[in-house]
Amino acid sequence: MRLNRSTDISLRILMLGATRNGLLTIDELADCLAVPRHHLAKVVQRLQHLGLLETVRGRSGGVRLAAAASSASIGGIVRDLEGGSEVVDCDGDPACPLSRGCLLRGALSRAQEAFYAALDPITVGDLAAPPARQMLLSLGRA
Repeated sequence: MRLNRSTDISLRILMLGATRNGLLTIDELADCLAVPRHHLAKVVQRLQHLGLLETVRGRSGGVRLAAAASSASIGGIVRDLEGGSEVVDCDGDPACPLSRGCLLRGALSRAQEAFYAALDPITVGDLAAPPARQMLLSLGRA
């Protein structure tokens, strides 16, 4: 299974947000994560809608981790960000002609849920614990 690019960036933003006190600007995040500013802004907006980031507008504005975000489950976050998509698209256009008797779809669905279940006990705060915290704190500071 492969996470989409937005999910990957989202997790990185949350990790950085968990290590920093105060606000991070979109430009700081984009530079630090080597992500185009426009794409990063869309990801930040999605994280805000999920209640994981707070945004502050204005000249000295930026983003910071929402109060509840540090205890949020990574498995739950990835489920939210990835949506309800399956590993394979059996109902696509054209639909798979083998889908009526196929056992693979169920097996892949169970494997996908096992992937999420392995992430469920991990929180955003856990990802910012030492030794990762020291490395994350040093990013963007030359």
